[in-house]
Amino acid sequence: MVLSAAALLREYGAGGTSVDKVLAHSGAPRGSVYHHFPGGRAQLIDEAVAHAGDFVAGLIDAAARADDPVAAVDAFFALWREQLVGSDFRAGCPIVAVAVEANDEAPGPARSAAAVFGRWQQALAALFVRHGLSEERGRRLGAFVIAAVEGAVVMCRAERSTAPLDAAAAEIHELLAHALRQKESSCPRSTVRTTSSSSTSETERTASTPTGSPPSTPR
Repeated sequence: MVLSAAALLREYGAGGTSVDKVLAHSGAPRGSVYHHFPGGRAQLIDEAVAHAGDFVAGLIDAAARADDPVAAVDAFFALWREQLVGSDFRAGCPIVAVAVEANDEAPGPARSAAAVFGRWQQALAALFVRHGLSEERGRRLGAFVIAAVEGAVVMCRAERSTAPLDAAAAEIHELLAHALRQKESSCPRSTVRTTSSSSTSETERTASTPTGSPPSTPR
C-alpha cells in the first residue's frame, strides 16, 4: 500500500491520493488500512513520502560510496529522467506533490517533505565536503542540485520532454566540476610557488656573489 500511495502521489498529488485509490491500485483489503495505518490516510501519505525519500537517499548514498560526487549527481538526475520517460511524463516527484499541497490545517505532510529534502541535501553536502568544499559551499550546492532537479521535473512534465532536466544536469555538471577544480588549485599550489620563488631568489643571490669572494659582512 505504501508503494501504491507513492505511485499515486507522483501522478495525482496528495489531493488525488485517496484511500480508495490506494486500495484499488494495490489490491489490498480495506481492513488492512486500519490495521497497518491507524492514522488513516494522513499516516499512509506520510509513510509513502518517507519511503520515497529513503529510496532516493539510498541511491545518493550508494553513489557516494564510490566517492565520486559527479557520478552521484548524475545518478540523481538519471533517476528522475527514468521516472519521467517511463511514465510518459505523467509521474513527478511525490515529495513535491505533498509539499505544494500542504496547508496549516494539515502540517504533517509538509514536515515530512521538508525532512526528506533535508536528508537529500545533507547526503549530497557530505559528499561535496569530503572532496574539499567548505561546509557552507557544500550545503548550498546540495540545496541547489535538489532545487534544480525538482524544478526541472515540473517543467519536463509540462513540456513532455526531458530537455529541461538535461539542461539542468549539464549546467550543474559544469558547476560542480568547476567547484572541485577551484578546490584543487587553491592552497597547495600557492605554497609551491612561494617556495620556488624563495629558492630562485636565493639562487640569484648566490650567483651574484663572485666565485671565491667571501659574503659581505653586515655593518
